[in-house]
Amino acid sequence: MTYVHADATVVIGPLGRRAEPGAHDLCAEHAAKLTPPVDWQLIRIDSGQAPPERSHDDLLAIADAVREAADRADRTPPGPESSPADDPAAAGRRHGHLRIIGDS
Repeated sequence: MTYVHADATVVIGPLGRRAEPGAHDLCAEHAAKLTPPVDWQLIRIDSGQAPPERSHDDLLAIADAVREAADRADRTPPGPESSPADDPAAAGRRHGHLRIIGDS
């Protein structure tokens, strides 16, 4: 969706392939329900293409990628970015204006 203020026009078309200033992507439901401001013209551009359907294989590929990333994170030893809360000796110690409180 794009507003052309100089022409008092709202243009609804296919999703953009890249980010454009002043352009907004809408889902099909909101694009269908959109009404222009009073005295504005609405132009709907149909791309002639149906949106690609997601297959079961696509969802499985995403799930596999998430599992692999989680497995790598589990095998990575804690480094300097680990939280002081992970260190039992740090319980009760102050860090600036914050304090780590251990489980009792």
